[in-house]
Amino acid sequence: MSILSLNNISFAYDSTPVLKDLSMEFEKGKIYCIMGRSGAGKTTLLSILSGLANPKEGSIYYEGKDIKKLNKYTFRSKYIGVIFQSFNLITKYTALENVVLSMDIAGVKGIKKKDKALELLKNVGLNEEEANRRVLKLSGGQQQRVAIARALSYDPAIILADEPTGNLDGDTQKEIMEIFRRLAEEGKCVILVSHSPAVAALCDERYELKKIR
Repeated sequence: MSILSLNNISFAYDSTPVLKDLSMEFEKGKIYCIMGRSGAGKTTLLSILSGLANPKEGSIYYEGKDIKKLNKYTFRSKYIGVIFQSFNLITKYTALENVVLSMDIAGVKGIKKKDKALELLKNVGLNEEEANRRVLKLSGGQQQRVAIARALSYDPAIILADEPTGNLDGDTQKEIMEIFRRLAEEGKCVILVSHSPAVAALCDERYELKKIR
């Protein structure tokens, strides 16, 4: 059974259509790649999947439930983890503080947040010294790892990532994709937007969006 599904989704900015009659299925344990030319609606689709934007027509189902009937804040802060292309980290904070803050916002309770944040950062390849550095003192690849750890901080079932390897060199891109593969093997549903054929080749399934003329 799909954890997330789209049924005949359409979206437009004012009178300009971006997505039309789009249907997709996403399952746990797989990595999906959303591809398409600039303007085809890839980032818009991620916004819809995350509940940040509402489709003009059609429905989205999370575990068989229409997300219109779910609390949008709960949906975004508990079930969906988002990794932005520009990372969107708080640069005056350390890597560790960024992850802990995400837990605070999501209302995570009953755990030692600092210990959990260090564990998450270690799992994505950052040691304790790096975890305690301000974000601006980290490389682009390290900042991407912090963004992944932050997205995992409240243990969401679905990970959405917008061009997660777009600004990284080939070796770092491969390492980041290995992290996503491990997450899928652990049962997460991972949905990536990417222009890279190399990234697409490492995914289990691919959807290509066509620009509406």
